[in-house]
Amino acid sequence: MKAIRARDNPTVKRLHALAHSARERRKSGETVLDGAHLVDAALAAQWPLKALIVSESGLLRAEHCALLERAPSATERILLTDTLFAHVSPVDAPSGLLAVIDLPPTAPPRALDGDLIVLDGVQDPGNLGTILRTAAAAGIGHALLTAGCTQAWSPRALRAGMGAQFVLRIEEHADAVSRLAAYPGRRLATALGEGARPLYALDLAGPVAWLFGAEGQGLSPALLAAADQRVLIPMAGGIESLNVGAAVAVCLFEQRRQRALLHDRAPG
Repeated sequence: MKAIRARDNPTVKRLHALAHSARERRKSGETVLDGAHLVDAALAAQWPLKALIVSESGLLRAEHCALLERAPSATERILLTDTLFAHVSPVDAPSGLLAVIDLPPTAPPRALDGDLIVLDGVQDPGNLGTILRTAAAAGIGHALLTAGCTQAWSPRALRAGMGAQFVLRIEEHADAVSRLAAYPGRRLATALGEGARPLYALDLAGPVAWLFGAEGQGLSPALLAAADQRVLIPMAGGIESLNVGAAVAVCLFEQRRQRALLHDRAPG
């Protein structure tokens, strides 16, 4: 294991840049995982780790040592003082363990089928990561993110996603309107307006593309026009709207509930 104690070390400068700069992540094609849970999720998904970075106090934790042992031998291992680790950490409360991974390569777009979510202009990384985690938990396999969304692979979004990024197909900077043009299922947009129907009155048995916009702006006019149906979530009086992460959870798990009932009622 390589030990580093100098703040001006090139490796320390690189780690700090990856943890704190979206531009540097795009330029290098790399990002940082923070904490044992994410490193474990990456290993479980057989996602290659380029480097594991542990603090001196983090090295005393059994779970960190176990992950260092599990990682492939080709993975670089770096030991930092607690002070240096805090300097490069992407969070205020350092976990004691980081990993460097490559960003996923940009793959040619595949035909859309099954259930998916479309996120338009979601700029908070914590919100974005939470939504991806919710989508994965609800059995969604594909996420389209428009150009107005924050990076799905930033350290904060990864931390909030808790491993969801490793199991979802994520298209960033997607031209969602053109991608949805040939979608075979229903396109449902959470939005108020003429013709909006309550979520609980909808039949969600078939494939659905769920369209969610950020709080405040909502969906772009073009995406809203691409929807087959506007959907509203019934709420108590005096409350104008839900956080987009909460709205995603309500919609996706209502869909999951309906399908579970259909499965339970199926003969045989």
